[in-house]
Amino acid sequence: MEGSVAKAPPASLEAICNKVASYYPEAKQDLIHKAYHFADEAHRGQVRSSGEPYMIHPTEVAQTLADLKLDIPSIVTGLLHDTVEDTHATLEQIEKEFGKDIAELVDGVTKLSKMTFKTTEEKQAENFRKMILAMAKDIRVILVKLSDRLNNMRTLEFLNPLKQKVIAQETLDIYAPIANRLGIRGIKMELEDLCLRYLHKEFYYKLAQRIAKTKKEREKYLEDLGAVLDEKLSEYDIQATVTGRAKHFYSIFKKMERRKVDFDQVHDTIAFRIVVDNITECYKALGVIHAGYKPVPGRFKDYIAMPKANAYQSLHTTVIGPNGERVEIQIRTQDMNIVAERGIAAHWKYKEGRFDTRARENVEWVNRLLEWHKDLSDPNEFLETVKIDLFAEDVFVFTPKGEVKQLSHGATPLDFAYAVHTGVGNKCVGAKVNDKIVPLKYRLKSGDSVEIITSPSQTPSKDWLKIVKSSRAKAKIRSYIKQQERDRALELGREILETTLKSFGLSLSKLEKSGEIEKACPRANARTQEELYVAVGYGRISTDLVIQELVPEEAREKKLEAAKAEDQSFLKRVFNAAKKRSEARNAITVEHLDDVLIRFGKCCNPLPGDGIIGFITRGRGVSVHTATCTKAIDNDQERRVDVQWNLTSNDAIKRHVKIRVLSLDEPGLLALMSQTITSCGINIASANIRTTKDKKAIALFDVEVSNISQLQKVTSALEGKKGVINVERIQS
Repeated sequence: MEGSVAKAPPASLEAICNKVASYYPEAKQDLIHKAYHFADEAHRGQVRSSGEPYMIHPTEVAQTLADLKLDIPSIVTGLLHDTVEDTHATLEQIEKEFGKDIAELVDGVTKLSKMTFKTTEEKQAENFRKMILAMAKDIRVILVKLSDRLNNMRTLEFLNPLKQKVIAQETLDIYAPIANRLGIRGIKMELEDLCLRYLHKEFYYKLAQRIAKTKKEREKYLEDLGAVLDEKLSEYDIQATVTGRAKHFYSIFKKMERRKVDFDQVHDTIAFRIVVDNITECYKALGVIHAGYKPVPGRFKDYIAMPKANAYQSLHTTVIGPNGERVEIQIRTQDMNIVAERGIAAHWKYKEGRFDTRARENVEWVNRLLEWHKDLSDPNEFLETVKIDLFAEDVFVFTPKGEVKQLSHGATPLDFAYAVHTGVGNKCVGAKVNDKIVPLKYRLKSGDSVEIITSPSQTPSKDWLKIVKSSRAKAKIRSYIKQQERDRALELGREILETTLKSFGLSLSKLEKSGEIEKACPRANARTQEELYVAVGYGRISTDLVIQELVPEEAREKKLEAAKAEDQSFLKRVFNAAKKRSEARNAITVEHLDDVLIRFGKCCNPLPGDGIIGFITRGRGVSVHTATCTKAIDNDQERRVDVQWNLTSNDAIKRHVKIRVLSLDEPGLLALMSQTITSCGINIASANIRTTKDKKAIALFDVEVSNISQLQKVTSALEGKKGVINVERIQS
């Protein structure tokens, strides 16, 4: 018998190992081989939505992590990240086979599918909270999660259109901004382009066709200008690597949306990167570029002197290039370029075999997460707070003593006050910027010197939420206002119970002293008597529940009718609950409550299919908002009740929604838009159109739709029409 031949490793495993060896030659790769075969065995027989073997997914996640040049535990986690959730493998088994470090990473990445939540929004928010905390503990968790999401987005075409939109929106809201905050530009840009493809499909393919038509001309322009830039820099003995590229689809889309223009009017779609040896040559190269080409005023940014929050450093300028084309140029050193491409992943120290903990300190945003986690108990509010900060760029301002404070773009003196100290923010009555009195809504600019004026009698106002931009300031103001509302509810609830119990000959103060009042706490899901009073004060529970626990049945039967006549339960009085049925009540079901007056928030106009949340209001029943409505987030979460769409009645309900269409000012375009809407089976209640000085048209349509799917269908159809720049749903 011939000797047995060693089995060659799979091509995908070999590719991962070769990649790791290219940047970490001393690494022992046995663990990668072991993890690959462990995952392959665990996932055997499983297939993806595409019909491919499931093992392709963890393999490609691991390859992305190797592209980021991460350490062995991260790559092993990439291979194992779905085994605990999707197979019979356990966390204990992972720890036994691969060690505690990898087990903790896998645990941090594993989805929280075993946890139960009342709403999908709450599940997403809580899942995100857990992910953030794991990320703060070990940054590698989020790098694996981002690689996982990138691969899922690359294969999104195999899911149904509704799931595509949900996953793409979540990716655009959370994962792409996280990649940006961590400085991983490659992943951020690819995620954004993939999201655009599924959220604005018609627009995406229209843009792809138009860019494809100019591909040859653009490549020739990049080649010619790149050669000229290289030559100019060489004249001044600047050793540089010059590369040119077309900007990615999503950045073009955002420019069109921001400037309200069509593709033909977006001129700065080309960018060059110049990489030099040291910081001195960065500024020298900038001088050469500005000497050769006219810079566009207001478009120069020095991120070397003032790095971004994610440690990104570079000089940015926009110049008028050949043929009048606007060209963005980024100038940086080789080290800066590595950080720009790989972000926080660039801080792994292979020789020491550990992650540079100072890298996490450089990314201030990661550290702020833990502070928000302590301050914000409601998962939805936490999610909203983080999303605000994810999208924010930064400005740098100075205290009167010359200390630098880093704030969100668009920040006001009130944001600055809260950045100094919560007490300063709460007592703020005015501000001086560069020694001049300014209103609290003044938008700060980098370089401003800010002095806060305070008063002992000042307290935060709900109107301040419209002024501040930073998530920290919003969280502190909401916290103060909610505490005030809670205190009022506590006082009111105690008063209501005192009155109700008095009619039964009982004294609330005596029940408190004896501890009897705490018997009613379990019925109200309250841990303490204070929580019980707050629940009654907010109207979340009826006094009847409390009476049932505290008053003997015989006495209750005798006195109940009189008691009800004297003092109807707070919930009944608040809702003025007649038996009148309404269209809104038919559309919505409220957990544990019947015959409740329902109002839809005019701020967000929820549609069947939208995620929704409800809030008890005094005298106006339950107010229903979309789960992402910022005004709803400002409400006290203790007033919140769970609401759901009544699926049996939604199809019959037609709700008015306003959509805004920005287009070129061309003859017949209004008729085309109207025809497009009606061809989708949707009635137009009203239409209003106006033109702008730059030959654009803004059309406002009030349409009647039954659900969110109908709305998405019509917006997608409009986006696909020639001449249409942007379509959006707007608030009333």
